[in-house]
Amino acid sequence: MNIKAILFDLDGTLLPMDQDLFMKYYFGSLAAKLVPHGYDKDTLVNNVWAGTKAMVMNNGSKTNEEAFWDTFCTLVGKDCRPDMPIFDSFYRNEFAAAKNACQPTPAAKEVIDLIKASGKRLILATNPLFPAVATENRISWAGLAKEDFELITTYENSRYCKPNPKYYVEILEKTGLKPEECLMVGNNTEEDMIAETLGMQVFLLTDCLINEKNADITKYPQGGFEELKTFVTKLI
Repeated sequence: MNIKAILFDLDGTLLPMDQDLFMKYYFGSLAAKLVPHGYDKDTLVNNVWAGTKAMVMNNGSKTNEEAFWDTFCTLVGKDCRPDMPIFDSFYRNEFAAAKNACQPTPAAKEVIDLIKASGKRLILATNPLFPAVATENRISWAGLAKEDFELITTYENSRYCKPNPKYYVEILEKTGLKPEECLMVGNNTEEDMIAETLGMQVFLLTDCLINEKNADITKYPQGGFEELKTFVTKLI
C-alpha cells in the first residue's frame, strides 16, 4: 500500500491530555473572561455546548464557525458576533490555562519529524470545534508548529465534524488524496477509527485511549508512540 499522507488527531494523540481536566480549565477560564462582559457563567457553558453540538451535527450547509455562532447567538437572544474579538482574545491568552491538563511528550515531535524527513504529507485532522487561534496554541503546546502540516482543520475551514465520515471526505477533496493513500492516527475509537470505513489505514494510539462505546479494538494496529514509530517506519 502506497501511503502518501498521514493524518493525525491532536487532543489526546499528538497532545496527551486529561480530557475532563482540560474541559474544567477551558470552561473555567472562559467564564472568567466572559462574565465581566455580561454573560452568565452557567448559561454560557450550556450555550457553548449547544453550539458545539450544532457543529457536530453540521450537514455541510455552512461552516462549523457559522453553525456555532448561529446557534450560540440564538440561545443568548442577541447577535453575539460583536463579542468575537473577546473570544479571540481569550483563545490567545487565558486559554493557556488549559495547558495544565496536558502532558506534552517529545515523542510527538519525533514521529512528526520522522514523517517529514520521509517526504510524506502531514495533515492535522483535529476535530474542527475550535477556531484556528486555539488550535495553533494547542499545536505549540505539543511542541510542534503549524508549518509542520499542509492542512489543519479548524471551525473556520470545515463543514463537518468527527465522527461523520464526511469530515474525512472533505479533507480528501481538499488535498486530492485517495482514502487508500492515507493513514489516520488517533486515540478515539469512534471519531478517529471511523476513517477506516472509507478505506484509510488506521492506527489507534492508546496512551490516552477514548473508547466510550467499549468497541473491540483488537482489530486495529495500536500501541504507544514507540509502536507508532515502528508502524510508520514500515510505511514510509
